[in-house]
Parts: sequence; C-alpha cells; structure tokens
Amino acid sequence: MDAIDAAILRALQDDARQTNRAVAAAVGVSPTTALDRTRALVERGVIRGTSVDVDPAAIGRGVQALIAIRIRPPSRDRIEAFRDWAAGRGEVLGVFVTAGTEDFTLHVAVADNQALYAFVVDELTSRREVADVRTSVVYEHLRNRSPGPLR
Repeated sequence: MDAIDAAILRALQDDARQTNRAVAAAVGVSPTTALDRTRALVERGVIRGTSVDVDPAAIGRGVQALIAIRIRPPSRDRIEAFRDWAAGRGEVLGVFVTAGTEDFTLHVAVADNQALYAFVVDELTSRREVADVRTSVVYEHLRNRSPGPLR
C-alpha cells in the first residue's frame, strides 16, 4: 500500500458515500486511477465493505453492555457453536473471541435494563456451555473509525 492508497482510504473513511470524482479530487489523481485503486483495495481485502452507522438509542436500544463469558468445558466445537449463535442474535453488536479468563466478550444493545437482564439470564445462562457471565453496562461508546496510522 502506497501513499495514494492511504489517501484514498482516508477520503473514504471520512465519507464512504462520496463520489469517485470527489475521492479523486481529494487525492489528486484522475477518476480512473481512483476507481482502479479503490477496486484493487477491495480485491486485496483492505476494504471489506461499507456500512451505515446507526445510533442504537435512536432505534429503541438505549442500553448497551459488554458481557464477558466463559465457556466450559472449552473445546473448538463449543467455542465455534457459541460464537455462531451469538453472532446471529439481534441484540449483539459485536462478538469478540478472546484469550485469558473469558472466552468471549459480547457487545449488546437492548431496549432497557429489563431486556438486558432477560438476555443475560434467559438466553445466556440457559446455555449449558456457559459457565460464567459478567456484565458491564456501557455509559458511553466512542469509536475510532480509522485504524492505524492513516489519520
């Protein structure tokens, strides 16, 4: 990845909806070059896709939490089955498979504290492989949208 690729990524991270012409102008290359470079970044897996940033509170999910989960007995099959189950849940914004004391951290967004309680008690603890659950309520969630030295 060279300086032009990095500049294209910066421009797209600022606004992924801008036109190719706008990206080209921001980077100082022709529209054809910008398009070819962007397509190459997609093909190489540098750009994995685009998404819409939705405010969970605006759609009725005003409570967020991080839930640390320990799976017992640990095995690849159990870890992968739980990962796939969690990733398919509507409440789950992110699934982190981790090393250390916990096997997973889930980032969830739910309507209220009762919904959080129901998810933890009714959904998580009812699963036989879940040995331990620790829940931390999120007061504020800030994200860095730009990984690495691109900014």
